[in-house]
Amino acid sequence: MNLSNLLVEKSIEAFIMGLEIYNKPTIKYRVEGFSFFICNAWELMLKAEMINRGKSIYYKDKPERTLSLELVLKKIYPDEHTRIRLNLIKIIDLRNISTHFITEDYEIKYAPLFQACVLNFISEMNRFHKKDVTEYIAQNFLTLSANYEPLSNEDIKIKYPAEIAEKFIKQANEIDVLSKEYNSDKFSINIKQNLYITKKKNEADFVVSIANDSKNEVAVIKELKDPADTHKYSYGNVITAVQERLKKQNIKMGYQKGFNSHVLTLIIDFYNIKNDTKFSYEHIVGNTRSYSYSQQFIEFIVSEIKKNPEKFVESLKDSK
Repeated sequence: MNLSNLLVEKSIEAFIMGLEIYNKPTIKYRVEGFSFFICNAWELMLKAEMINRGKSIYYKDKPERTLSLELVLKKIYPDEHTRIRLNLIKIIDLRNISTHFITEDYEIKYAPLFQACVLNFISEMNRFHKKDVTEYIAQNFLTLSANYEPLSNEDIKIKYPAEIAEKFIKQANEIDVLSKEYNSDKFSINIKQNLYITKKKNEADFVVSIANDSKNEVAVIKELKDPADTHKYSYGNVITAVQERLKKQNIKMGYQKGFNSHVLTLIIDFYNIKNDTKFSYEHIVGNTRSYSYSQQFIEFIVSEIKKNPEKFVESLKDSK
């Protein structure tokens, strides 16, 4: 058996081990365990593809070491916007922090990424190596069984020290906003249940009744908003979100480099965004200060750019 075929066989075995760990209810370490094995499976598969393409899988200056998954991923998927690549990068990040942070409480956040990653692996294994994974494991095992009882942000803050709680919330928010902006089942597959009320009994899954003569009155009250829910966008995610929206609306800026960190900094300074609680929120943990931004801020930026995309950046500079 040649090296490429050997790597493919080991890749499929690592993939199956990841699924078995994740779908076993008695294992609490399954989020971290799955991230380790799925990354290993991808690394072996992609290295086999590099060998088939006649490319070396070793570092030039260290021929005894094979390339990291991150480097192999860039070589196979050179477009940094490829959803498969973006999905795997997030899971690699999870694998890298799993030794430092407990992550099982945020399983519901990673489950959509994991499910997309599983289906991406099956598709790419067939595309690159003509291997049907369902010949090795039954189809029903390819659907991940996730725990759908996540802690709220408030619960996380109570359960963990402030530094770890902030890390959890930031990671979860990043997954939320990227899933929304990318809007691709190659990046994440959302698993949710919606309930609708219908008067057509034959279309209903179950029946409920409404008591019109009830003496109990209810009223809608305003609740305090948690900035971890209302201001989910990190600085980097603001850039990604605006870039995605400009691309979808076919808006081209006159600024040659497009929307980047330089433009975002100009906007934040020009409009004094950090002092506008509608658009930004300052997080203070110990001696560390950081900012996150709202959905409204993304919409505000896009609307301002749309007014004059050719001269938008120049107008910010000229008004200083």
